[in-house]
Amino acid sequence: MFLPGINPVGQRFGFDFSESAGVEIVGVARDAKYADLRSETPPTIYIPYFQEAPGLANCAVRVIGEPSSIIAAIREAVRGVDKDLPLFDIKTQNAQIEQLLSQEILFARLSSFFGMLALVLACVGLYGVMSYVVARRTNEIGIRMALGAERGNVVKMIMKESMTPVVLGLVIGLLTALGATRFISSMLFGLEPNDRVTISLAVLTMIAVTALAAYLPARRAAGVNPVDALRCE
Repeated sequence: MFLPGINPVGQRFGFDFSESAGVEIVGVARDAKYADLRSETPPTIYIPYFQEAPGLANCAVRVIGEPSSIIAAIREAVRGVDKDLPLFDIKTQNAQIEQLLSQEILFARLSSFFGMLALVLACVGLYGVMSYVVARRTNEIGIRMALGAERGNVVKMIMKESMTPVVLGLVIGLLTALGATRFISSMLFGLEPNDRVTISLAVLTMIAVTALAAYLPARRAAGVNPVDALRCE
């Protein structure tokens, strides 16, 4: 940021004009987030511990397995160095992230719940409407069968006519959903706003429900005797 086009290693800087070259750069680290995951990473420097020992320090321990199972061992190791050294506020990295993102996590869970509820209600309503519409066409199906229409052709016709408005509605819904994702993209961390798996599952579920709702009544109506179907009101 401050030395474009120049190798920073070996360069010197200071925190004020009186010590403009008091600090030597010995390496460059990648950006890392600390207290806030929402903001951009500010310019950060790392000072060697023994050159400027703070009164309060945070230590990170990398473990293999369940982190909570070795807390006692960590306390014992610190006590072996200095029995008067206080050790407090031990948290796993996942616990810290969940604490920082508690509002986003709650929002995501509520959104997932209401999204699933909306999908279930849409599927139930869609199945009921499509079944009712196809069942009302029993008389029409009987006329077609009486005039020599093949059972398979009748079922295909009903399926095609039933799927057309649903596919059109899915296209409109997808375009609307993709346009609305930009409003929630700022609340996502490590996730794409247009999750292909979720969108694909929702679309496939709606198509499967529609196909089932249209196929079962159409197959049942096509199997009815034409004379009985003509008597159906």
